[in-house]
Amino acid sequence: MIPKPPPREGQLGFIYSPPYRIQGISIAGEQTAIHCPELDLAFDVGLCPRPVLTASIVALSHAHMDHSAGIPYYFSQRTFQKLGTGHVVCHPELEAPLRQMMAGWIDLERQRTPHEITALAPDASMRIRPNLLLRAIEVSHTGPSLGFCAVETRSKLRPEFRDLPQERLRELRLGGTAITHAVEIPLVAYTGDTEIGPCLFRDEFAQAGIVVTECTFFEAEHRDRAKVGKHLHVEDLKTLLKAWSARDVVVVHVSRRTNLAFARERLREVCGDDAERVHLLMDHRANRARFERQQAESESSVAVKGESDASSSSEPRDEDRALNSG
Repeated sequence: MIPKPPPREGQLGFIYSPPYRIQGISIAGEQTAIHCPELDLAFDVGLCPRPVLTASIVALSHAHMDHSAGIPYYFSQRTFQKLGTGHVVCHPELEAPLRQMMAGWIDLERQRTPHEITALAPDASMRIRPNLLLRAIEVSHTGPSLGFCAVETRSKLRPEFRDLPQERLRELRLGGTAITHAVEIPLVAYTGDTEIGPCLFRDEFAQAGIVVTECTFFEAEHRDRAKVGKHLHVEDLKTLLKAWSARDVVVVHVSRRTNLAFARERLREVCGDDAERVHLLMDHRANRARFERQQAESESSVAVKGESDASSSSEPRDEDRALNSG
């Protein structure tokens, strides 16, 4: 009897929430690696899917192996493929153990793999682009754990100066008056593994355009299991969705034992209308259908715009009207 071929490698989930792509793979207890190409940022690297290698920064939520085991490979492949030195940002309590782990690879490989490891204290931020911060938020899991938020910074004119003419604003600025103030706009937030708590109601989560959140348990009888492991239950998600204004909430870390159709049903049952903006990263069929609708809507919009432009260009210009009237 001919044996079966090996199973296919796990397919990466993909969700487009304009202008950001959220892609990766996340199965509770096996691996989690989430990538946002537009931010050049990844969250966790349990294993290392190929697209994650392109992220110059990995924000590590915690050190459980299904979230951190891919770190050495990430560092090694970044160098091997000439992508530059990889950079992992972590909780301060994890910095020394991660450095020790990388030191162990020197003896194993007989070479030193270039790498950068930065500790980021809770509530601290690091600038990853001129107008973009990565902020660490302490969350409650079974070990030192962080959530993260990519925060855009903008300079905005102070209200008291809004009605002044440009000449006056220039005079004030040259005279040393601060006419602008910094504004922070949370773009993409990541909870990491955590139980529900005050940390998840902060502005970084409440105001983010996209929230990537774990939700490990969906069965009604598994509330206690969620509490023991300090994970989120779908009932917690119901509460959080009332506080989060995100246009899209991407659910990760669903257990393999959870049927995705059942998870979708539970989301609708528990969260009501809020479930419409919740997407399961590993629900490939639903996400593919959504993306196809987005493509069709985009093509339709382009076609309508083209017809509008053609129509307006066919109308006589004022100069033409003047010539014709003469």
